[in-house]
Amino acid sequence: MQLAPLMKGAMIAVRDCMGVKPGERVLVVTDTGKLSIAESFFLALHTLGVDGTMMVMTPRSHHAEEPPDEVRAALLSCDVALLVTTMSLTHTKARMAATEKGARIASMPGITEDMMTVGAMTADYQRVSELSWKVTRILEEGNEVTITTERGTNLRMSIRGRKPGIPPDDGLYREKGRWGNLPAGEAYIAPVEESVEGVAVIDGSMSPLGVLSEPIRLEIVRGKVVRIEGGREAQELARFLENLGDPNAYYVGELGIGTNEKARITGNILEDEKAFRTVHIALGMNLDMGGTIDSKTHNDGIILNPTVLVDGKCIMEKGVFTPFLHPDPRCSFPQSP
Repeated sequence: MQLAPLMKGAMIAVRDCMGVKPGERVLVVTDTGKLSIAESFFLALHTLGVDGTMMVMTPRSHHAEEPPDEVRAALLSCDVALLVTTMSLTHTKARMAATEKGARIASMPGITEDMMTVGAMTADYQRVSELSWKVTRILEEGNEVTITTERGTNLRMSIRGRKPGIPPDDGLYREKGRWGNLPAGEAYIAPVEESVEGVAVIDGSMSPLGVLSEPIRLEIVRGKVVRIEGGREAQELARFLENLGDPNAYYVGELGIGTNEKARITGNILEDEKAFRTVHIALGMNLDMGGTIDSKTHNDGIILNPTVLVDGKCIMEKGVFTPFLHPDPRCSFPQSP
């Protein structure tokens, strides 16, 4: 793809989300799998009169693999870093060290040209931020969440004593030391692990499987998935979890609520979990969000068109945010595919 169609998303990221200014030291880190997208960010920097630097490495073999020493050193000396990579650098020691030194960082593992041209990266991030904060404040004050859907989801969980991600994943990383994903758009919290009870019908997408052709039914007792039912993809998920050899991979570690009106269900979790009309639960690791589950994995499952109650107050009905939370009529969007 030519660079011009990618420039809309690139400019939103550089100008609106990161608030980059001339004179700042900006680093674009990429690999050979994402080079064309990285070039659009570099061109956006040039358009804004910012003298950036781009470093290209070979793709990492898995998420959280450390970058080369040269990249680590560059991260430690920059003001802003854009991580446009195939595999995630989010949970690397290099990223964490750069954050501690005050760098503003956007991590974009697996970002696609489609996201940049018509998808989640083209959103109005001021609106994304406002809604993300509203939902976050409700979770912050809440004690119990219930989630139901017409397809059979019926979950309840305690969030008493747990703090949601603050700031939320709102896409505005303008202050020193701020970092997060792009595209962004979710409020999230780690529920009290053994409080999660009921049935979750995953009918959007499931990591690492992608978009689902048939729903996956998860029966959850005391926070742990005890039965997985459905078709071929349910069997694939069961095999994947079994092969990990990690009992903690079956525990519900996260509840997330999508707040990006431009995000769609595409099979790429980076975008899927941000979509309007969805919530997601994740199985596995949640130590990084205030939970107690130490796992080698973190796999999100997207639930479409849920009704969500916090302490009995409805904040989303059949996928549509209720007016007290999001009075803008544009919040009502067609059902995700």
